Amino acid sequence: MRVFLIAGEASGDTLGAALMAGLKTLVPGVEFHGVGGPRMAGEGLTSLFPMDELSVMGLVEILPKYRALKRRIAETAAEALRLRPDVLLTIDSPDFCLRVARAVRAERPDQKTVHYVAPTVWAWRPGRAAKMAEVIDHVLALFPFEPPYMEAAGMSCDFVGHPVVAAGWAGKGEAAAFRKRLGIGAEQPLLLCLPGSRRGEVTRLAPRFSEAITQLRDREPSLRAVIPTVPSVAPLVRGIVARWPVVPEVLEAEGDRLAAFAAADVALAASGTVSLELAANRVPMVIAHDFNRLTWWMMKRAALIDTVTLVNIVSETRAVPEYLGPACRPRLIAGALARLIDDIHARAPQIEAMEVTMERLGRGGEAPGLRAARSVLSLLEGMA
Repeated sequence: MRVFLIAGEASGDTLGAALMAGLKTLVPGVEFHGVGGPRMAGEGLTSLFPMDELSVMGLVEILPKYRALKRRIAETAAEALRLRPDVLLTIDSPDFCLRVARAVRAERPDQKTVHYVAPTVWAWRPGRAAKMAEVIDHVLALFPFEPPYMEAAGMSCDFVGHPVVAAGWAGKGEAAAFRKRLGIGAEQPLLLCLPGSRRGEVTRLAPRFSEAITQLRDREPSLRAVIPTVPSVAPLVRGIVARWPVVPEVLEAEGDRLAAFAAADVALAASGTVSLELAANRVPMVIAHDFNRLTWWMMKRAALIDTVTLVNIVSETRAVPEYLGPACRPRLIAGALARLIDDIHARAPQIEAMEVTMERLGRGGEAPGLRAARSVLSLLEGMA
């Protein structure tokens, strides 16, 4: 069996690696080709080019890289056509992935296609599902409420669970050892600072996060902060935070990252999947994100819901505070973080929403990567 996979960012790399592991369990000798990151490489993929070339966020931010991305789309589609895989499996990053799928389908209409991560048509631009159905046969959904949206557009869809419920998180012992190693007392507040995994968002959010942490330290003099990051942006992050009034410890090793999530008291995070990782570790959070003005205006016009935080969406609450676009102000962010540190009653609604979220995402069931693999194989058997 030959599988051609495409992932365009860190979260997609994680999904792809788990799916690959599941397929290897079920189909010994399966071949993998395509585009991915270090986790997928660990499962046997040699990427056509570095995945971080595709890690671009925002409608305006993508324009300067359009020509380079267009070349990569053509190159990726050509390789998929040459290899004639049993399935073309695209993972999130729809601006890139679905263009590749469209190019492949134009030359090979019978190519079986699967897309991992349903488009958020319940949040904005509902017409995306119908457009995707032109080139995608089957969708692997992370959230239990998504299959009806995909099926209504003409694709089959399975809820396979979210990988956050199967992650191997650190325990209390590792958290205590982490604090001891960094000289952080048991009663000392520890802040996780999570400005994103893309270079553009890190650069945009860094000044706001720095000022917010400085103001928070003025209220909480014993505050310590750490920034878990990914190798692709670690040098950038280290260079930026070296100039901050409060300099966080930058963590690049995966073990340190896991321990930091277990040890933290509160988190300041960019919007995205990280809110679910914080929920899995029961870390109260504040979500803050700024955008290019035009990107923000277009997003606001298209939005169908009033929150971007996945914990809020899955739990059907608004327990996690958000400071987005014009509201992404250090004073507001610092105040919200201080309340979470100082008031146990402010934390309680978030903890409850986190528990609901984890249950709804499949905690306690079969690993999502294996469920996703079974879903792909079921599709191929049904279409044989």
